[in-house]
Amino acid sequence: MTEEQRKKFSLLIVEDEEAILAGLIDLFVYHGYVVDSAKDGNEGLRKAATGHHDLVILDVMLPGLDGFTVCNEIRKVSREQPVIMLTAKTSEEDIITGLTVGADDYIAKPFSVRELVLRVEAVLRRSKKARHQEGKITLARSWELDTQNLTLRMIESSQSPVELSRREVDILLYLRENSHRPVSREELLEEVWGYARASNIETRTVDIHIAKLRRKIEENPKEPKHIATVRGEGYRLTV
Repeated sequence: MTEEQRKKFSLLIVEDEEAILAGLIDLFVYHGYVVDSAKDGNEGLRKAATGHHDLVILDVMLPGLDGFTVCNEIRKVSREQPVIMLTAKTSEEDIITGLTVGADDYIAKPFSVRELVLRVEAVLRRSKKARHQEGKITLARSWELDTQNLTLRMIESSQSPVELSRREVDILLYLRENSHRPVSREELLEEVWGYARASNIETRTVDIHIAKLRRKIEENPKEPKHIATVRGEGYRLTV
């Protein structure tokens, strides 16, 4: 991503540790971004709710509202707002909580500055591309995916459409495009999340997003019929 492209993006950094906040502001200003900031959860939520930022970098441990609560509240307003969470909490439960409340990705402290910049670029690239995906798409003959309103409904069913996040829509679109074969976690990280050299990234982001999708669309998420796991290969859409 060039500096000229970065100047078009606005970041909101919500972090209460002064040294880390100052460092992140300097880092992203140096890379050409427009940067706004907040030092507590309440201020962060207020600024995020304006919808003026292309991406929110959100710490978990914050005064006032914690990062999980802020992210959850952001999702109530916008299912498309990209959010990356920074966390010193690296337990499985905390990671799952962060992604379940709607974060696009998480990065554990202490983190590599280079990796953070690359992940921000990847999320922004994908978000920009997603804005041009509009319309209704049929998944096999059973479902209709509305990529503009972020919903999935059963065709010939009176049930209400299922609400999806932008990332979940992107996953379904990519699995649909490649429904003839299994898609690996590394490929999803590269093609859906936009990460280069995904084999070097340690993250359970893909698995947790797939689990969220299954809870929304599978009759029995523990025995999925639509998003199948192909052992040793990845995931395959089998609608």
